[in-house]
Amino acid sequence: MSADILVIGDGVLAELISERLMTDYRVWRSEKMEPKTRVADLALLLLDTYHPSLLLHAEKHFQQANIPWLRGFVSFGEAIVGPLVRPGQTGCSQCADMRRLMAGRDRQEMWKMQKMLSEKGEIHRDPWSSRSGLLQVAHHVIAEVLRFIEGRQAHLSEHIQFIDLQTLTSTRHFFLPNPLCPVCNRLPEDSEDRARIRLKPNIKRSPDSYRTKSIAEMKQALTSEYLDSRTGFLNGKVRDLVSVFADVSVNLPLFSHNEGTAGRSVSYADSELTAILEGMERYCGIMPRGKRTTVRDCYANLAPHALDPTTAGTHSEEQYALPDFPFQPFDPKREMNWVWGYSFKEERPILVPELMAYYSMGFGEGVVFETSNGCALGGSLEEAIFYGILEVVERDAFLLTWYAKLPLPRLDPASVNDQELLLLIDRMQTITNYDLYLFDATMENGIPAVWTIAKNRGAEGLHLVCAAGAHPDPIRAVKSSIFETAAMLMTLTEKYEANRVKYLRMLHDSSLVKKMDDHAMLYSLPEAAERLSFLLDDSRPMVSFAEQFPRRNQHRDLTDDLRDLLKVFQKFDLDVIVVDQTTPEVGRHGLTCVRVLIPGMLPMTFGHHLTRVTGLKRVREVPVKLGYTKQPLRVDELNPFPHPFP
Repeated sequence: MSADILVIGDGVLAELISERLMTDYRVWRSEKMEPKTRVADLALLLLDTYHPSLLLHAEKHFQQANIPWLRGFVSFGEAIVGPLVRPGQTGCSQCADMRRLMAGRDRQEMWKMQKMLSEKGEIHRDPWSSRSGLLQVAHHVIAEVLRFIEGRQAHLSEHIQFIDLQTLTSTRHFFLPNPLCPVCNRLPEDSEDRARIRLKPNIKRSPDSYRTKSIAEMKQALTSEYLDSRTGFLNGKVRDLVSVFADVSVNLPLFSHNEGTAGRSVSYADSELTAILEGMERYCGIMPRGKRTTVRDCYANLAPHALDPTTAGTHSEEQYALPDFPFQPFDPKREMNWVWGYSFKEERPILVPELMAYYSMGFGEGVVFETSNGCALGGSLEEAIFYGILEVVERDAFLLTWYAKLPLPRLDPASVNDQELLLLIDRMQTITNYDLYLFDATMENGIPAVWTIAKNRGAEGLHLVCAAGAHPDPIRAVKSSIFETAAMLMTLTEKYEANRVKYLRMLHDSSLVKKMDDHAMLYSLPEAAERLSFLLDDSRPMVSFAEQFPRRNQHRDLTDDLRDLLKVFQKFDLDVIVVDQTTPEVGRHGLTCVRVLIPGMLPMTFGHHLTRVTGLKRVREVPVKLGYTKQPLRVDELNPFPHPFP
């Protein structure tokens, strides 16, 4: 086949490739980028060094000229070939470089280096850029060109190759387009109409399932597209061979730090897939990557089309007055970014502060501390909303129990009619030195919730570990909480022993509890056990699962289960607000990620100084509704200590 190929570059690599291609194709050679580009079927930019500003210029240039192009260059001892970039399509060279940078171990240093080179020019010579090494690179580039000309392009777009110039080994890696890419992103604008939700049927995979997609069926896509040590937005995994069950964690690289997400089950294969999905969920919730925020205004101008942040619970005046407190009291006249969500109570789109719809990690103009509370990933929008609601319910029940010190009914594990759960409990109590305590933490909404405590029978290791779960099927809620509890028992003992003095200081000074881990590790101390005596009073008789959890009707359609949950909150005059956080990376396989906000429910926070109960009446009133107290609690009667949520 004939083809017109433009080769740009003044080094050895450009020379080697031009000589080879000239025997079969029409080749035009240019030593540098020209303002006007000759019409060609394919352009090649070939550099013996690393010149990031030229690579960016080429990307913009060929996009404008509407010419497909491929690059090959050398960077710190290895050559990089690809991707094939087609103008007008997402997944350009800048996307590949961003993924490569973020997956790398030294991302901050490499970003600084790239910034410096962009300002000052290229590295003049790479010590590993030998002629023999570049000849090997040339073979790879020519092979890519032949695939393009022959129409075998399945592995050209969204793929790059790395060639080690010391060993000459090569690997090919897939990368996902960057939705925030300054060159090729095609993100739609956030809008009122896009936020509108119309629930659709979702037939379950089986009558007793609460999922519409099998993660096993997605295994190939999940492992090959999302997890890659060189270009993946998840760049590493670890199998925990010490934990009671099959735990796998994957790493989500953020610019400032690495964030681990975990999957826990009885199978390492299932746990790995779950961990990847958790990483995808976390990625979606960090910042808007699925649509461009378009509304910036103050609440005073947006009401009544916007959520009043104070209805979702705030910090107290005393907290806002603390030195270096990272958030500001809500000011209805202060401008901030807003995103569109959907209010099921009002059945219309509603504006939500961006830093309440996503993580408030960057603080900035945030009003309150927000975590992943209510974030969920699902095989459909309805499934994601369903699980987002359950997470809000789980954390609310846990915190309400803690702050009101509710003496929850203790559940009798022997009363469970589920063989797998009985085996989980038996394994945990047999191979560890811990007893398991299960409590019914169901609140006035009637959605089954449990609180689980593992208590050490000996003197060494973590003394207490707590976890929670919520699900219409209480057995599923218990299993989830057991996996969470077991994950900490044997893996954190060394950390506990090494930092025991620090945790003792936290016991006497709650202000020292600053991070997520501090909450759980504080209650590793035997000295802290007294704070959980309201639950661990063994004098109370246990109750059966059948007594506490009457059988519910099972639906064939998951959307009917979701409607049941929505009716519960409608009954209690609580709104369910959903913000779609789905990014293109997640949506490409039909998955959806949402943030569910239920103003009035207790939001999970980490760091005792960031507790949020101000303006939330339920923490004082629900104990009365449940019969635990005769009158609403006063604020000064609430549990003053840091919660033990892991």
